[in-house]
Amino acid sequence: MGAIPESGSREWARYWQYAELPDLDLLRARYVRHTFPRHSHEGYVFGTISRGVEDVGLPGGTVHAGPGTVVMINPEVPHTARAGVPEGWVYATLYPSSQVVNDIAAETTSLRGTVGFAETSVVDPYAARLIDEVHRAAEEGNALAADTLLRIMVTRLLSRHGSRLPARAPRSAGARDAARARAVLEGRMATPPTLEALAAELGTSPFALLRAFKKQYGMPPHAWLTDARVRAARRMLDAGAAPAEAAAEVGFTDQPHLNRHFTRIVGVPPGAYQRERARTYKTGLDLPT
Repeated sequence: MGAIPESGSREWARYWQYAELPDLDLLRARYVRHTFPRHSHEGYVFGTISRGVEDVGLPGGTVHAGPGTVVMINPEVPHTARAGVPEGWVYATLYPSSQVVNDIAAETTSLRGTVGFAETSVVDPYAARLIDEVHRAAEEGNALAADTLLRIMVTRLLSRHGSRLPARAPRSAGARDAARARAVLEGRMATPPTLEALAAELGTSPFALLRAFKKQYGMPPHAWLTDARVRAARRMLDAGAAPAEAAAEVGFTDQPHLNRHFTRIVGVPPGAYQRERARTYKTGLDLPT
C-alpha cells in the first residue's frame, strides 16, 4: 500500500504493522479535532510532523512540535496530544519495542542497561526524514531498507540524545501501595474495585492512594485502567478476537465503549486497527512464531 496523501481537510489515519518488522508499529495520520488523552506506551515513540503543529503534553511541560521536529518518548511515560494550530497536524510515528531500541543501543553505542532520552523533542530534519523513509520503505514492502533506515535513525538519536535511564530509587510506602494497586487492577480488569475499596484492601486511605498512584504512574487509577484495558484489547485483537469479545473480556461495558476509548488512545477504531493487522498477514510474509 502506498503512502496516504497529505491533501484535503479530512482526518485520516493508518495504524499498522509491517510483517517483516514485527516489533515495530507504524502510524501515519492527519488529525484536526482528535485529541489523545493521557496514556503511555510499552515501547518507545519516535514521531515527526510534516505539516501543522502537534502539542504533546508531557510530565515536563508541553512540546509544540512542527515540521522538522522529532518527538521522542520513553516507555511508560504518560503523555497527551492535540492539534497546536486550527488546521491540525500531519505526522508519521514509529513505535519500536523496548527490546529493539536497547538491542540497537548495545550494538552501536556505549550505552548499557535500559536506555532513554532526556530530551523529548529535537529539531533534526535528517532524523525526521529517516522516520518518513522507514514508513515509505515499509509501505513499498522493502524490508531491507525499512530495517536499515530504522537502525540508522535510532542510532543517530541515541548517539546525540540518548542516556542510560536511572535505576529506580528504593520504593517508599506510597510507591509500594501504588504498585500493589496496579497489580490488583491488572488482575481484576473486568471488575475493578472502587478507590475506597481498593485503598481499604491495601490498608491506606483513598486520597493517599490516589496521590501515590499519580506520582508513580503519571495518571489516576481510573485513567491508568482505561489505558491498560485498551492495551489488553489490542493484544486480543492481534490474536484474532472480535471487538465485542475483547470489550467484554477487558471490562468495557460494550463494543461502543471500547470503540470510543480505543480510538481516542490508539488513534484509529478497533475495526480499522484489526483490518490493517489482517492486511499485514495477507500481504506480508508469515510472522515468526
